[in-house]
Amino acid sequence: MNAVTLGPAGTYSHRAARAVAAEVSFRESVTAIVDAVASGEFERGVVPIENSIEGSVTESLDALADHDVAVTREVVTPIRHALLAQGPEFEVVASHSQALAQCRNWLESEYPDAGLEAVASTARGVERAREDARVAGIGHPDNAGDDLEILAEDIQDRTSNATRFLVIAAESARSDAGGKTTLIVYPNANYPGLLLELLEAFADRNLNLSRIESRPSGERLGDYLFHFDVDAGLYEEHMRQAVDDVEKIVDNGWVRVLGSYDTEHVLE
Repeated sequence: MNAVTLGPAGTYSHRAARAVAAEVSFRESVTAIVDAVASGEFERGVVPIENSIEGSVTESLDALADHDVAVTREVVTPIRHALLAQGPEFEVVASHSQALAQCRNWLESEYPDAGLEAVASTARGVERAREDARVAGIGHPDNAGDDLEILAEDIQDRTSNATRFLVIAAESARSDAGGKTTLIVYPNANYPGLLLELLEAFADRNLNLSRIESRPSGERLGDYLFHFDVDAGLYEEHMRQAVDDVEKIVDNGWVRVLGSYDTEHVLE
């Protein structure tokens, strides 16, 4: 199986994707990954969805809402950031915006005068460090290779730093089996108590929502859609009933069920 994820080689997405497929290809954005899977170019894609420090990855949320795909698995991996450079003297730290944010306090404390440069991925930041002695990158310590020094390890602001990745596939691969279900709801309406009605569809059946996120629909200002993660599978009757209720509540909008799946923890 060939999976596509955020590149170049060496990203944390790449590390997660290796748990899914022996052959991994790369794209420069999450949107391009989801589009490549939705179009049938790749059988699987791996996209970051949530970090324990910085929260949800909004590009992933929006791309999932814009494409017809399924979620088949969740991969959780710890994030160990290291500062990598050709030497101890540098002017700029380059990395993905999420990685820079996850190390914000450490960088302000240890390198307050260094500029910060957001690039497409952690691996791209490490490439910048290889190309330019004035640049340091943030990435996994294994990415240092033979030509970069590891100036510091475990520089993330919290030792519990971890990221959830979703494994996506064509819509036809959607399954009802698994311990968690993801769905996206677009009410196409806005009135007092709407969100409460949606939440009650799950609460009344003792279903736990492990994540709820609102995102602008893009249709008009003040119009939103909602991402739900529910700790139950679609094979369970009370979960199916909850989804039926949600569909009735948003009969002017739509509900996209991405499927049920299980979680795998990757520790390397």
